[in-house]
Amino acid sequence: MGKMVVIALVVIVAIGAFFVFRGENEASSNATSSVWGQVVKNKKAQIVNNWFPKISAFEVNKNANDVSLSAKSAIIVNYDTGEVIFAKNAKERLPVASTVKIMTALVALENSELNDVFVVSEKASAVGENSMGLVKGEVLTLRELLYGMMLVSGNDAAVTVAEGIVQGEENFVSMMNEKAKAIGAGDTVFVNATGLDEDGRIQYSTAYDLATIARYTWENYSEFRKIASTDHIILEENSRHKAFDLYNDTNLLTTYPGVKGIKPGFTWEAGLCLVTYAQNNGKKLLAVILGSEDRRGEMVKLLDYGFAKYGISVEHPGLDL
Repeated sequence: MGKMVVIALVVIVAIGAFFVFRGENEASSNATSSVWGQVVKNKKAQIVNNWFPKISAFEVNKNANDVSLSAKSAIIVNYDTGEVIFAKNAKERLPVASTVKIMTALVALENSELNDVFVVSEKASAVGENSMGLVKGEVLTLRELLYGMMLVSGNDAAVTVAEGIVQGEENFVSMMNEKAKAIGAGDTVFVNATGLDEDGRIQYSTAYDLATIARYTWENYSEFRKIASTDHIILEENSRHKAFDLYNDTNLLTTYPGVKGIKPGFTWEAGLCLVTYAQNNGKKLLAVILGSEDRRGEMVKLLDYGFAKYGISVEHPGLDL
């Protein structure tokens, strides 16, 4: 009798160990945690892009004489239909500065979860120029890093995200370029996750491609819309990082009625750049300006022109002073 009890106990223990082992393996294979240098597993399903600005080779300068701009290139599009309202050199390949971070955010959102954590490397903390103030060894979630990347254009946040999604920023940039091709942005090449100019390396896009990338990201990721339209946020101090007080530097976000985001950019090579989403009276517009001397004033002109095409007059007395 005692022998039978012992055998039964051995069988029960063996069965229990089997299921524990299997559960651990399944948990490991389904892991989505993003820690610096770790490849993310279970990539999310890809969304097919069916929206493009409706422009022919003969319309790359559509209505270009209607609005006087210093910008090298610009486009304003009906967000819903893709109708191009205005275009100036819409398919000219140009450097686009920190508007690159729209794609950085898109690839991150497609390959990670908002609560996944990332460790700040020495390289990320030292990248320079626009920064959210990260220090080597701090640990932040993707959500927190996206706020730093989109509101204050933190290059340190962008590199931290890139390194956390897949080992090495260059591997992440390959994913960015693959995504650009997959959604039809055929005149776009990225060389880093920040948009910074690099000697001897050409990074470019077009107003047409940026409108396509921005629309795809804005339409498919509510988290992106929420973050990019946030005017101000305080990321509270915790055991993993200090506090961050972040204000959105996107032009017109709080001054032009209906503007909800998306992203400005500037380098000496690219000039002043701006991608903007706005909606008024049921009409949604998406506009891009590249290489401008006055992106704020010229975006006001473009938005006024775009809404006027639908009989909408937007009052903005504060901007007219």
